[in-house]
Amino acid sequence: MSWFGKLLGGTIGLMMGGPLGAIAGGALGHHLFDRDASGVRQAGGLSGRQSQLDQRRAAYFLTLFSLLGKLAKADGQVTRKEGDLVLSFLDRMHVYGEPRAFAIRVFNEAKDSPHTAEDLARQFAHFTVGQPHLRSTMLDMLFQIALADGSLHPAEEEMIRRIAAILGVSEAEMDALHSHYVGTTDKAYSVLGLTSDADDETVKKTYRRLVHEYHPDRIVSKGMPQEFVDFATDHFQKIQTAWDQIRQERNL
Repeated sequence: MSWFGKLLGGTIGLMMGGPLGAIAGGALGHHLFDRDASGVRQAGGLSGRQSQLDQRRAAYFLTLFSLLGKLAKADGQVTRKEGDLVLSFLDRMHVYGEPRAFAIRVFNEAKDSPHTAEDLARQFAHFTVGQPHLRSTMLDMLFQIALADGSLHPAEEEMIRRIAAILGVSEAEMDALHSHYVGTTDKAYSVLGLTSDADDETVKKTYRRLVHEYHPDRIVSKGMPQEFVDFATDHFQKIQTAWDQIRQERNL
């Protein structure tokens, strides 16, 4: 996690200001980050593609654990199960030691931050222009923690839908994601963001598009750290399983 040391040391070429910078600064216990609401500041240091990749990785990490903190408190309280799920995310990403402790501090800092989930989503949208797979993966994680206590609270669903709207995710995609987690008789279709009345050509085109967007190699090439690639791989496997089921049912 080489970008993490650069995040702490302030040597990432493009520093984050705005809500993410404020939360990170609070979690670190000092004002390393510019807290101006403009969102991004030039701060020297590294330059070029590596700098941009490091910043994108840091932004994803900060946004994920900040939004998880906001979402966990959306229904008025943070449950033990929600806290345990955050730890399980860290386990799955093989995040230990100082980065793990920092992620937990970000989660706790964001819970009580005056910055809203919408503020965080807007800044995240800035870092993920033209990368819908990163945005969809983020929403997938948010649904998982929202359901950690066994039910989806209306306040949690409303928050996720507001975040989705800011990230440019359509209502249809959100409905499909909701159906996938909450339950549906057409679960295989919901994974593809479709319903069972979609025609064969639509199913094929949608499958090909999702395979292209969520292929693990593409996720890596877009700058996601290895710690997050497992989530993309999980979703990619869900897409393949859903396609296999639908293909056999329809003899495609």
